[in-house]
Amino acid sequence: MRTPWIAILFLLLPLAEIAGFVVVGQMVGVWGTLGLVLLSGVVGIMLLRIQGLQMLRRLSEEGREGRVPGDTIVQGAMIVVAAVLFIVPGFVTDLIGLALLIPFVRRTLWSAIGRRVVVVRSAPHSRGPTSGRSTTPGPDGPVVDLDDEDFRRDPNPSSPWSDRRIRDE
Repeated sequence: MRTPWIAILFLLLPLAEIAGFVVVGQMVGVWGTLGLVLLSGVVGIMLLRIQGLQMLRRLSEEGREGRVPGDTIVQGAMIVVAAVLFIVPGFVTDLIGLALLIPFVRRTLWSAIGRRVVVVRSAPHSRGPTSGRSTTPGPDGPVVDLDDEDFRRDPNPSSPWSDRRIRDE
């Protein structure tokens, strides 16, 4: 029964954003409101760029040290969500994004929803019990080994996967 709450949220959020524009517009005027919206978008883009690169560095560092970067991924993902909320025009989403920048709020939110998240760790390049396919690393990435019945060429001659196009190259 979670679906009605999500639908209600998607209906109420735009209405709340419109109300926020009206209230802020009455307080600071049209140009001030537009300036705040543009400023929050620029802040969101800068935050997304800085935090994205910083999160990649932390993930790489923790991977080299042999630690599982679970907390780094969660904290970084929440900051990326905050940056995206800053980019979305509106003051309600900006307030939610600002709240996500506070470490206490992120920890509290993760403790509330973290119990529902299940992390499954699988061995890379392993053969699953239900799959007849195997993946092996190739020079340009993983290679998927398919059986004849798993793959058929497209009969359309203009398709990039047709036999004709392969022979022409």
